[in-house]
Amino acid sequence: MVAIHKISTDFYEDSFDLIALHSSLEDYAIAYALNQCLKSSFKRRRADLDISVHTTVPIFEWKDDLNDRYWTFFPNHSLEEDKTSRSDLFMNEPAFAKFTMVPEYKDVDYFIKIEQEDNADTEKLIKSLLAVPKIITAYSIETDKLKSKNNLIY
Repeated sequence: MVAIHKISTDFYEDSFDLIALHSSLEDYAIAYALNQCLKSSFKRRRADLDISVHTTVPIFEWKDDLNDRYWTFFPNHSLEEDKTSRSDLFMNEPAFAKFTMVPEYKDVDYFIKIEQEDNADTEKLIKSLLAVPKIITAYSIETDKLKSKNNLIY
């Protein structure tokens, strides 16, 4: 009899906090507003996060050395170019499909991911985020219940 060994997909146990943001601003404008109100230093990564060959997501990051935290800010939605061949009136025009980083929260515009060793006071952070003029609402997400948690490992 041959022994079968299975590798669990839940072997990655990194703790992070996830905060959802709703806003109508572009990602760079939100990053600027966060830097102004939170006294943070979000900067866009040189290379976007490659989800697939035709899908990328811009990532804004900030390494908070004072509190030993690594912050990332990213949009929940991205456009991917549809490369299927078409035979209609617009066959020479590019087509795009919408990709969602966290499909369980399709209505969320942006996320802030905070990687840290200890649990921080997220309620105080959410109050600060709600003070940002163009953020409609902000709330914490329980990461343990996310089905698409693997999309947030980058």
